[in-house]
Amino acid sequence: MKADALLNGYLDLNLLVLAGTLLWLSARKLLSQTRLSHAYLAQLRLMNMLTLLLALSPFLMYAFTHFVMAHPPNISDLLVAQYLQGNVSMSAASFETLLGLREDTVRVLTSQQLLWTQLLAVVLMIGGAICALHVALSVFRLHRALARSYQWKHIGKTRILISDDTAVAYSTRGIFNRYVVLPTVLLTNPADLKLTVAHEMQHFRQRDIECEFLLEMLRPLLFWNPAFYLWRREVRHLREFACDQALMARPGLDLRAYCECLIRACALAAQERLFFTRRSPAVALVDRRETRRNSTLQQRIIAVTAQAPHGGTGFGWALVSGLMIASVLATAMLMQRPSDWSHDRLMLSTIVNLERMASRNASSESPSASASAILQGSFMPRLSQ
Repeated sequence: MKADALLNGYLDLNLLVLAGTLLWLSARKLLSQTRLSHAYLAQLRLMNMLTLLLALSPFLMYAFTHFVMAHPPNISDLLVAQYLQGNVSMSAASFETLLGLREDTVRVLTSQQLLWTQLLAVVLMIGGAICALHVALSVFRLHRALARSYQWKHIGKTRILISDDTAVAYSTRGIFNRYVVLPTVLLTNPADLKLTVAHEMQHFRQRDIECEFLLEMLRPLLFWNPAFYLWRREVRHLREFACDQALMARPGLDLRAYCECLIRACALAAQERLFFTRRSPAVALVDRRETRRNSTLQQRIIAVTAQAPHGGTGFGWALVSGLMIASVLATAMLMQRPSDWSHDRLMLSTIVNLERMASRNASSESPSASASAILQGSFMPRLSQ
């Protein structure tokens, strides 16, 4: 694959994450006015699906343009059509320059002839390498923490471990097995032990570990993109809200006891510095954000007490999910590179050439006209006063 194709795919991924984040924030704002605002599990499923779709979008668009439609509709061709219809008030040369801004930028970046392009490439490579190293170090720490733990129970492919090195329970998985790591102190509190194990098992049902793994794999590519961190924050918030809400929907679980369990876990996490050692991909009962002054713990408690919608929401969520998925796919398609010589682009190029010819003619006629005026003025008789 050519360097410009790789760079265009990289730019498409970052732009699509930005567009997807804006679409999701807009959709969430609209949903907050409806009875679907507290359907956290449905929202989480949609975000997990969209996360996978965003990660696969460069490959999907590559397959679509090579096997289905070589030149799909794109935003560049749509803008050219609007210009030819007279809906854009701009000179043809300026409009063509604006349309070619991305292609010119890609060409300059791939040529690596300018100093700033070389510095930018070095910064991106160093940043990506640091993030990749951080992820690898987190995986190593997680593997070492699992190796130091003691197996307590074994249920199918899920192993429940006891650890002296952690203050808060967390869950993770390997290629074949899933792991729930519990702090030793929980063995002295059977009520919190039951709630904690139920919470971590719910993360497995929601596929939260797999989604966290995917987000960690995307981080070296998107580390400079603020939209990625907004997207990841939304996923992590919804993950906990959905898990708490799903547990409270089960019969026999006490809401007050569960909230007190979260508060105690948060207090233990704030006292234990080792808890803040990065271990990934893993999902904890509480995380570092919930030990700060403006924490999400209050939001979790409010969310767990919110009434989840019952009945009559299947069609609504199917409609919302369909619109979001279609919007992301349509955005990815519109960002594709335009065809080189379409009919509209030939017309735009003709208009640009005509403008340039008219500009050159006007500039060439201007000096001769001035000279003619001077010569004519020199032979005019001076009027007497």
